[in-house]
Amino acid sequence: MTPAAGGGPADLIVIAKEPVPGRVKTRLTPAYTPAEAAALAEAALRDTLTAVAATPAGRRILALDGAPGPWLPAGFTVTVQRGDGLDERLAHAFTDAWAGRPLVLIGMDTPQVTPALLARAQRALRRRAAVFGPATDGGFWLLGLRRPDARLLRGVPMSRPDTGGALLARLRAAGLDVAELPALTDVDTPADAASVAAALTRDGRPHGRFAATVHALSRNAQSRNAPTQDARDGRGVPA
Repeated sequence: MTPAAGGGPADLIVIAKEPVPGRVKTRLTPAYTPAEAAALAEAALRDTLTAVAATPAGRRILALDGAPGPWLPAGFTVTVQRGDGLDERLAHAFTDAWAGRPLVLIGMDTPQVTPALLARAQRALRRRAAVFGPATDGGFWLLGLRRPDARLLRGVPMSRPDTGGALLARLRAAGLDVAELPALTDVDTPADAASVAAALTRDGRPHGRFAATVHALSRNAQSRNAPTQDARDGRGVPA
């Protein structure tokens, strides 16, 4: 079943948190300090917004928990996240953005997303009622709907290894014809950050702010942990 919706390119939604130390990417600590984790979150958000800005869309919406900062490019409508759990916030992000056109929503955890992937999701919604992007950890990185329906999201268990499967089952149980996109890695852990940064590094050069930030923080950590010449010579600071 494919519900009718307005023509033209889909609207694009990014749901995100303001990158404040201690409030974002807490699973990156203690490998990274809270400030470093926030820097990685901001870099991932900037790369995500850059990809969205480069994708033709009816509208570009940032559903934000927090306040906009200098990382927000022009051309985005900012809405305030509503609801208690993530399922409620996602449901409200869709309904608050609805303007009669299909909607594609992503988070801020996949800085490797490209305009080509987003355009692919938009094209899928011309033929299908929904499009789903699975994450390698069992969650999902993208959800597109021709027409929002809060019942598709409310009550879906979030931040679990079965979140993506539960959401996909919910979509299919509602009779929606679902297109699937390639799986991407969400950046939640230090291993995720290293993996995504490596994938974004070509010919020894990081591409994008996220990969560059991971590389810079890695160099800083190596510098902090490197022994001094005195330590190498056995001449530590006297007690």
